Amino acid sequence: MHRTRQALAAAAAIGLLAATACTSETPDEPAPEDDQSTAESGDEWFDQAEYDRQLEQRGIEPEGDPAAPWLQAIEPEWVDTAEYAQEGGDHTVCFSNASVSNPWRVTGWITMQQQVEVLQDEGRIGEFRHSDAADDDDQQISDIQAFVDSGDCDAIIISPSTTATLTPAVETACASGVPVVVFDRGVNTDCAVTFIHPIGGYAFGADAAEFLVDELEPGSTVLALRILPGVDVLEHRWAAAQEVFADSDLEILGNEFTGGDAAEIKNIVTQYLQRGDVDGIWMDAGDGAVAAVEAFEDAGQPYPVMSGEDELSFMRKWDETGMTAIAPVYSNFQWRTPVLAASMILSGEEVPAEWVLPQEPITEAELDDYLDRNADMPSLHYAKFGGEDLPGFPDAWRDR
Repeated sequence: MHRTRQALAAAAAIGLLAATACTSETPDEPAPEDDQSTAESGDEWFDQAEYDRQLEQRGIEPEGDPAAPWLQAIEPEWVDTAEYAQEGGDHTVCFSNASVSNPWRVTGWITMQQQVEVLQDEGRIGEFRHSDAADDDDQQISDIQAFVDSGDCDAIIISPSTTATLTPAVETACASGVPVVVFDRGVNTDCAVTFIHPIGGYAFGADAAEFLVDELEPGSTVLALRILPGVDVLEHRWAAAQEVFADSDLEILGNEFTGGDAAEIKNIVTQYLQRGDVDGIWMDAGDGAVAAVEAFEDAGQPYPVMSGEDELSFMRKWDETGMTAIAPVYSNFQWRTPVLAASMILSGEEVPAEWVLPQEPITEAELDDYLDRNADMPSLHYAKFGGEDLPGFPDAWRDR
Protein backbone atom coordinates (compact mmCIF):
# COMPACT_ATOMS: atom_id res chain seq x y z
CA MET A 1 0.00 0.00 0.00
CA HIS A 2 1.30 3.41 -0.89
CA ARG A 3 0.70 5.63 2.09
CA THR A 4 2.18 8.56 0.20
CA ARG A 5 -1.23 8.80 -1.45
CA GLN A 6 -3.13 8.25 1.75
CA ALA A 7 -2.10 11.16 3.95
CA LEU A 8 -5.15 10.70 6.08
CA ALA A 9 -5.26 11.54 9.52
CA ALA A 10 -8.70 11.22 13.17
CA ALA A 11 -11.16 10.97 14.64
CA ALA A 12 -10.35 14.12 14.21
CA ALA A 13 -11.61 16.35 15.36
CA ILE A 14 -13.12 16.40 15.26
CA GLY A 15 -11.87 17.33 15.06
CA LEU A 16 -11.43 19.22 15.98
CA LEU A 17 -8.58 18.73 13.69
CA ALA A 18 -7.54 22.29 13.51
CA ALA A 19 -4.21 23.63 12.41
CA THR A 20 -3.62 27.36 11.89
CA ALA A 21 -7.13 28.79 11.95
CA CYS A 22 -8.31 29.96 8.56
CA THR A 23 -11.74 31.28 7.66
CA SER A 24 -13.31 32.57 4.50
CA GLU A 25 -15.49 35.59 4.11
CA THR A 26 -19.17 34.81 3.71
CA PRO A 27 -20.06 35.68 0.10
CA ASP A 28 -22.70 38.22 -0.75
CA GLU A 29 -24.36 35.62 -2.96
CA PRO A 30 -24.52 31.83 -2.64
CA ALA A 31 -21.76 29.88 -4.31
CA PRO A 32 -22.51 28.60 -7.83
CA GLU A 33 -24.22 25.24 -8.05
CA ASP A 34 -21.33 23.66 -9.93
CA ASP A 35 -19.16 24.14 -6.84
CA GLN A 36 -20.14 20.59 -5.94
CA SER A 37 -18.08 19.20 -8.84
CA THR A 38 -14.62 17.83 -8.13
CA ALA A 39 -13.59 19.30 -11.47
CA GLU A 40 -14.16 22.72 -9.94
CA SER A 41 -13.00 22.13 -6.38
CA GLY A 42 -11.19 19.49 -4.36
CA ASP A 43 -9.61 17.46 -7.20
CA GLU A 44 -6.14 18.13 -5.76
CA TRP A 45 -7.21 16.06 -2.75
CA PHE A 46 -9.25 13.42 -4.55
CA ASP A 47 -7.79 9.98 -5.20
CA GLN A 48 -10.34 7.66 -6.82
CA ALA A 49 -8.58 4.46 -5.77
CA GLU A 50 -8.24 5.56 -2.14
CA TYR A 51 -11.84 6.83 -2.12
CA ASP A 52 -13.04 3.45 -3.38
CA ARG A 53 -10.86 1.62 -0.85
CA GLN A 54 -12.17 3.59 2.13
CA LEU A 55 -15.79 3.16 1.13
CA GLU A 56 -15.17 -0.57 0.78
CA GLN A 57 -13.40 -0.73 4.15
CA ARG A 58 -16.55 0.51 5.86
CA GLY A 59 -17.99 -2.96 5.26
CA ILE A 60 -14.91 -5.01 6.21
CA GLU A 61 -14.81 -6.72 9.61
CA PRO A 62 -11.69 -5.57 11.51
CA GLU A 63 -9.26 -8.11 12.91
CA GLY A 64 -9.02 -8.20 16.68
CA ASP A 65 -11.23 -7.95 19.76
CA PRO A 66 -14.33 -5.74 19.24
CA ALA A 67 -14.12 -4.83 22.94
CA ALA A 68 -10.78 -3.10 22.23
CA PRO A 69 -11.35 -1.28 18.91
CA TRP A 70 -8.16 0.75 19.44
CA LEU A 71 -6.25 -2.49 18.83
CA GLN A 72 -8.33 -3.72 15.91
CA ALA A 73 -7.01 -3.38 12.36
CA ILE A 74 -8.63 -3.49 8.94
CA GLU A 75 -6.71 -5.48 6.31
CA PRO A 76 -3.36 -5.18 8.15
CA GLU A 77 -0.02 -5.90 6.50
CA TRP A 78 2.30 -6.72 9.37
CA VAL A 79 5.79 -5.24 9.78
CA ASP A 80 8.66 -7.02 11.53
CA THR A 81 10.04 -4.63 14.18
CA ALA A 82 12.76 -6.87 15.62
CA GLU A 83 15.42 -4.30 14.67
CA TYR A 84 13.93 -1.83 17.16
CA ALA A 85 13.62 -4.25 20.09
CA GLN A 86 15.26 -3.11 23.34
CA GLU A 87 15.82 -4.87 26.63
CA GLY A 88 13.75 -3.87 29.64
CA GLY A 89 10.89 -1.40 29.67
CA ASP A 90 12.52 1.87 30.68
CA HIS A 91 12.04 3.37 27.22
CA THR A 92 11.68 7.11 26.63
CA VAL A 93 8.77 7.80 24.31
CA CYS A 94 8.50 11.29 22.81
CA PHE A 95 5.29 12.76 21.40
CA SER A 96 5.07 15.79 19.09
CA ASN A 97 1.45 16.95 19.18
CA ALA A 98 -0.02 19.39 16.67
CA SER A 99 -2.20 20.92 19.37
CA VAL A 100 -4.95 20.52 21.93
CA SER A 101 -6.84 23.42 20.42
CA ASN A 102 -10.25 21.82 20.09
CA PRO A 103 -12.44 19.44 22.12
CA TRP A 104 -11.68 16.39 19.97
CA ARG A 105 -7.96 16.77 20.56
CA VAL A 106 -8.41 17.52 24.27
CA THR A 107 -10.48 14.36 24.70
CA GLY A 108 -7.87 12.30 22.85
CA TRP A 109 -4.95 13.80 24.75
CA ILE A 110 -6.55 12.86 28.07
CA THR A 111 -7.08 9.32 26.78
CA MET A 112 -3.46 9.07 25.63
CA GLN A 113 -2.14 10.21 29.02
CA GLN A 114 -4.26 7.63 30.78
CA GLN A 115 -2.94 4.89 28.49
CA VAL A 116 0.63 6.06 29.13
CA GLU A 117 0.10 5.70 32.89
CA VAL A 118 -1.06 2.11 32.42
CA LEU A 119 1.99 1.24 30.31
CA GLN A 120 4.31 2.88 32.83
CA ASP A 121 2.69 0.98 35.72
CA GLU A 122 3.15 -2.24 33.73
CA GLY A 123 6.84 -1.41 33.15
CA ARG A 124 6.43 -1.36 29.37
CA ILE A 125 7.62 2.25 28.89
CA GLY A 126 9.46 4.75 31.03
CA GLU A 127 9.55 8.52 30.56
CA PHE A 128 6.95 10.10 28.32
CA ARG A 129 7.93 13.48 26.84
CA HIS A 130 5.38 15.70 25.14
CA SER A 131 5.50 18.88 23.08
CA ASP A 132 2.50 20.94 21.96
CA ALA A 133 2.96 23.01 18.79
CA ALA A 134 -0.26 25.00 19.33
CA ASP A 135 -1.21 24.62 15.65
CA ASP A 136 2.03 26.23 14.48
CA ASP A 137 3.83 24.30 11.73
CA ASP A 138 7.17 25.99 12.40
CA GLN A 139 6.90 25.22 16.11
CA GLN A 140 6.16 21.57 15.45
CA ILE A 141 9.07 21.29 13.04
CA SER A 142 11.27 22.75 15.80
CA ASP A 143 9.77 20.38 18.38
CA ILE A 144 10.51 17.33 16.27
CA GLN A 145 14.06 18.52 15.57
CA ALA A 146 14.60 19.03 19.31
CA PHE A 147 13.53 15.46 20.02
CA VAL A 148 15.91 14.19 17.34
CA ASP A 149 18.81 16.37 18.53
CA SER A 150 18.36 15.29 22.15
CA GLY A 151 19.16 11.69 21.28
CA ASP A 152 17.02 10.65 24.25
CA CYS A 153 13.95 9.34 22.44
CA ASP A 154 13.64 5.59 21.96
CA ALA A 155 10.51 6.19 19.85
CA ILE A 156 8.90 9.32 18.42
CA ILE A 157 5.15 9.70 17.97
CA ILE A 158 3.94 12.50 15.68
CA SER A 159 0.46 13.88 15.09
CA PRO A 160 1.20 16.36 12.27
CA SER A 161 -0.38 19.80 12.17
CA THR A 162 -0.58 19.88 8.37
CA THR A 163 0.27 17.38 5.69
CA ALA A 164 2.83 18.74 3.22
CA THR A 165 4.66 21.14 5.54
CA LEU A 166 5.39 18.51 8.20
CA THR A 167 6.56 15.85 5.76
CA PRO A 168 10.28 16.85 5.83
CA ALA A 169 10.26 16.95 9.64
CA VAL A 170 8.80 13.44 9.81
CA GLU A 171 11.46 12.27 7.34
CA THR A 172 14.12 13.84 9.58
CA ALA A 173 12.77 11.90 12.54
CA CYS A 174 12.82 8.67 10.52
CA ALA A 175 16.40 9.31 9.42
CA SER A 176 17.49 9.51 13.07
CA GLY A 177 17.14 5.74 13.29
CA VAL A 178 14.52 5.61 16.04
CA PRO A 179 11.10 4.16 15.21
CA VAL A 180 8.53 6.78 14.23
CA VAL A 181 4.78 6.42 14.69
CA VAL A 182 2.49 8.82 12.81
CA PHE A 183 -1.18 9.05 13.69
CA ASP A 184 -4.35 11.08 13.16
CA ARG A 185 -3.27 13.16 10.17
CA GLY A 186 -0.91 11.86 7.54
CA VAL A 187 2.15 13.12 5.71
CA ASN A 188 3.53 12.55 2.23
CA THR A 189 6.02 9.86 3.19
CA ASP A 190 5.79 6.24 4.25
CA CYS A 191 8.99 6.23 6.32
CA ALA A 192 7.21 5.74 9.66
CA VAL A 193 7.11 2.21 11.06
CA THR A 194 3.34 2.52 11.31
CA PHE A 195 0.73 5.08 10.30
CA ILE A 196 -2.34 4.89 12.56
CA HIS A 197 -5.73 6.26 11.64
CA PRO A 198 -9.39 5.34 11.40
CA ILE A 199 -10.64 4.44 7.92
CA GLY A 200 -10.33 8.05 6.85
CA GLY A 201 -11.73 11.33 5.69
CA TYR A 202 -13.35 9.94 2.57
CA ALA A 203 -15.40 7.52 4.68
CA PHE A 204 -16.42 10.29 7.10
CA GLY A 205 -17.45 12.68 4.33
CA ALA A 206 -19.33 9.99 2.43
CA ASP A 207 -21.19 8.79 5.54
CA ALA A 208 -22.46 12.32 6.09
CA ALA A 209 -23.29 13.09 2.47
CA GLU A 210 -25.02 9.76 1.83
CA PHE A 211 -27.23 10.36 4.85
CA LEU A 212 -28.32 13.76 3.51
CA VAL A 213 -29.02 12.32 0.07
CA ASP A 214 -31.12 9.54 1.59
CA GLU A 215 -33.09 11.78 3.96
CA LEU A 216 -33.72 14.88 1.81
CA GLU A 217 -36.15 15.25 -1.07
CA PRO A 218 -34.69 15.85 -4.56
CA GLY A 219 -34.08 19.54 -5.12
CA SER A 220 -33.44 20.23 -1.42
CA THR A 221 -30.70 22.68 -0.49
CA VAL A 222 -27.57 21.86 1.51
CA LEU A 223 -25.01 24.15 3.10
CA ALA A 224 -21.54 22.70 3.76
CA LEU A 225 -19.59 23.99 6.76
CA ARG A 226 -15.85 23.28 6.88
CA ILE A 227 -13.15 23.91 9.47
CA LEU A 228 -10.13 24.93 7.37
CA PRO A 229 -8.22 24.03 4.21
CA GLY A 230 -4.98 22.11 3.80
CA VAL A 231 -5.48 19.27 6.32
CA ASP A 232 -5.77 15.96 4.55
CA VAL A 233 -8.55 14.36 6.59
CA LEU A 234 -10.69 17.47 6.25
CA GLU A 235 -10.02 17.92 2.54
CA HIS A 236 -10.81 14.25 1.96
CA ARG A 237 -14.13 14.63 3.79
CA TRP A 238 -15.21 17.40 1.46
CA ALA A 239 -13.85 15.65 -1.64
CA ALA A 240 -15.93 12.57 -0.77
CA ALA A 241 -19.03 14.68 -0.17
CA GLN A 242 -18.60 16.31 -3.56
CA GLU A 243 -18.53 12.89 -5.21
CA VAL A 244 -21.74 11.84 -3.46
CA PHE A 245 -23.54 15.14 -4.02
CA ALA A 246 -22.56 15.25 -7.69
CA ASP A 247 -24.61 12.10 -8.27
CA SER A 248 -27.63 13.45 -6.40
CA ASP A 249 -30.45 15.92 -7.06
CA LEU A 250 -29.51 18.14 -4.13
CA GLU A 251 -28.53 21.77 -4.58
CA ILE A 252 -25.31 22.67 -2.77
CA LEU A 253 -25.60 26.31 -1.73
CA GLY A 254 -21.92 26.69 -0.89
CA ASN A 255 -19.08 25.46 1.30
CA GLU A 256 -17.85 27.85 3.95
CA PHE A 257 -14.75 27.78 6.13
CA THR A 258 -15.58 28.58 9.76
CA GLY A 259 -12.36 27.99 11.68
CA GLY A 260 -14.54 25.91 14.01
CA ASP A 261 -15.70 29.16 15.63
CA ALA A 262 -19.26 28.90 16.95
CA ALA A 263 -20.02 32.59 16.41
CA GLU A 264 -18.79 32.40 12.81
CA ILE A 265 -20.82 29.24 12.18
CA LYS A 266 -23.97 30.88 13.51
CA ASN A 267 -23.34 34.03 11.48
CA ILE A 268 -22.80 32.11 8.23
CA VAL A 269 -25.89 29.94 8.67
CA THR A 270 -27.98 32.99 9.57
CA GLN A 271 -26.92 34.77 6.39
CA TYR A 272 -27.85 31.81 4.23
CA LEU A 273 -31.23 31.51 5.97
CA GLN A 274 -31.87 35.17 5.20
CA ARG A 275 -31.45 34.37 1.51
CA GLY A 276 -33.76 31.38 1.45
CA ASP A 277 -34.36 27.86 2.70
CA VAL A 278 -31.56 25.64 3.92
CA ASP A 279 -32.82 22.06 4.14
CA GLY A 280 -29.62 20.29 5.14
CA ILE A 281 -26.30 20.96 6.83
CA TRP A 282 -23.17 18.95 6.00
CA MET A 283 -20.18 19.46 8.32
CA ASP A 284 -16.62 18.20 8.01
CA ALA A 285 -16.35 18.29 11.83
CA GLY A 286 -19.00 18.56 14.54
CA ASP A 287 -17.20 21.17 16.63
CA GLY A 288 -19.66 24.08 16.74
CA ALA A 289 -22.58 22.07 15.33
CA VAL A 290 -24.91 23.34 18.06
CA ALA A 291 -24.34 26.90 16.87
CA ALA A 292 -25.62 25.93 13.42
CA VAL A 293 -28.77 24.44 14.97
CA GLU A 294 -29.31 27.57 17.07
CA ALA A 295 -29.26 29.70 13.93
CA PHE A 296 -32.34 27.83 12.69
CA GLU A 297 -34.03 28.28 16.07
CA ASP A 298 -33.31 32.01 16.10
CA ALA A 299 -34.68 32.35 12.56
CA GLY A 300 -37.81 30.39 13.41
CA GLN A 301 -36.98 27.89 10.67
CA PRO A 302 -37.53 24.10 10.71
CA TYR A 303 -34.56 22.08 11.82
CA PRO A 304 -32.36 20.86 8.95
CA VAL A 305 -31.37 17.31 8.19
CA MET A 306 -27.88 17.40 9.62
CA SER A 307 -24.56 15.63 9.95
CA GLY A 308 -22.53 16.55 13.01
CA GLU A 309 -20.11 14.37 14.96
CA ASP A 310 -20.03 12.35 18.18
CA GLU A 311 -19.31 15.38 20.38
CA LEU A 312 -21.85 15.24 23.20
CA SER A 313 -23.02 18.83 22.77
CA PHE A 314 -24.32 17.94 19.31
CA MET A 315 -25.66 14.56 20.33
CA ARG A 316 -27.60 16.06 23.23
CA LYS A 317 -29.01 18.79 20.99
CA TRP A 318 -29.98 16.11 18.47
CA ASP A 319 -31.82 14.20 21.20
CA GLU A 320 -33.47 17.34 22.60
CA THR A 321 -34.80 18.57 19.26
CA GLY A 322 -35.70 15.26 17.67
CA MET A 323 -34.10 16.45 14.45
CA THR A 324 -33.09 14.05 11.69
CA ALA A 325 -29.34 13.65 12.08
CA ILE A 326 -26.31 11.41 12.07
CA ALA A 327 -23.00 11.60 13.93
CA PRO A 328 -20.10 10.56 11.68
CA VAL A 329 -17.10 9.50 13.74
CA TYR A 330 -13.36 9.97 13.39
CA SER A 331 -12.64 7.46 16.12
CA ASN A 332 -11.22 9.34 19.08
CA PHE A 333 -10.02 6.11 20.69
CA GLN A 334 -7.17 6.21 18.16
CA TRP A 335 -5.21 8.27 20.71
CA ARG A 336 -4.58 5.08 22.71
CA THR A 337 -3.08 3.22 19.77
CA PRO A 338 0.18 5.19 19.16
CA VAL A 339 1.61 4.64 22.65
CA LEU A 340 0.56 0.99 22.54
CA ALA A 341 2.23 0.74 19.11
CA ALA A 342 5.43 2.36 20.43
CA SER A 343 5.54 -0.16 23.29
CA MET A 344 4.98 -3.04 20.86
CA ILE A 345 7.70 -1.83 18.50
CA LEU A 346 10.22 -1.43 21.32
CA SER A 347 9.41 -4.99 22.37
CA GLY A 348 9.98 -6.23 18.81
CA GLU A 349 6.33 -7.11 18.22
CA GLU A 350 4.77 -6.86 14.78
CA VAL A 351 2.54 -3.89 13.98
CA PRO A 352 0.55 -3.04 10.84
CA ALA A 353 2.43 -0.82 8.38
CA GLU A 354 -0.83 1.04 7.97
CA TRP A 355 -2.93 0.57 11.08
CA VAL A 356 -6.50 1.23 9.95
CA LEU A 357 -8.91 1.39 12.88
CA PRO A 358 -12.68 0.88 12.69
CA GLN A 359 -14.81 3.98 12.09
CA GLU A 360 -18.59 3.73 12.37
CA PRO A 361 -21.06 6.63 12.60
CA ILE A 362 -23.59 6.87 15.42
CA THR A 363 -27.13 6.58 14.12
CA GLU A 364 -30.46 7.52 15.68
CA ALA A 365 -30.93 3.91 16.79
CA GLU A 366 -27.73 4.14 18.87
CA LEU A 367 -28.19 7.68 20.16
CA ASP A 368 -29.81 6.84 23.50
CA ASP A 369 -27.23 4.17 24.27
CA TYR A 370 -24.26 6.48 23.74
CA LEU A 371 -25.94 9.30 25.67
CA ASP A 372 -26.56 6.95 28.59
CA ARG A 373 -22.95 5.73 28.55
CA ASN A 374 -21.68 9.31 28.68
CA ALA A 375 -24.36 10.83 30.89
CA ASP A 376 -21.86 12.27 33.36
CA MET A 377 -19.42 13.58 30.77
CA PRO A 378 -19.10 17.27 29.79
CA SER A 379 -20.61 18.59 26.58
CA LEU A 380 -17.26 18.84 24.81
CA HIS A 381 -16.53 15.15 25.33
CA TYR A 382 -16.61 12.65 22.44
CA ALA A 383 -18.84 9.59 22.76
CA LYS A 384 -16.46 7.12 21.07
CA PHE A 385 -13.38 8.00 23.13
CA GLY A 386 -12.81 4.39 24.19
CA GLY A 387 -11.38 5.01 27.64
CA GLU A 388 -13.98 3.40 29.88
CA ASP A 389 -11.56 0.65 30.98
CA LEU A 390 -8.72 3.00 31.92
CA PRO A 391 -8.04 3.68 35.63
CA GLY A 392 -8.77 7.40 35.40
CA PHE A 393 -12.34 6.87 34.13
CA PRO A 394 -14.50 8.87 34.52
CA ASP A 395 -12.82 11.63 36.52
CA ALA A 396 -9.92 12.37 34.13
CA TRP A 397 -12.32 13.26 31.31
CA ARG A 398 -15.13 14.70 33.44
CA ASP A 399 -12.86 17.08 35.36
CA ARG A 400 -10.84 18.33 32.37
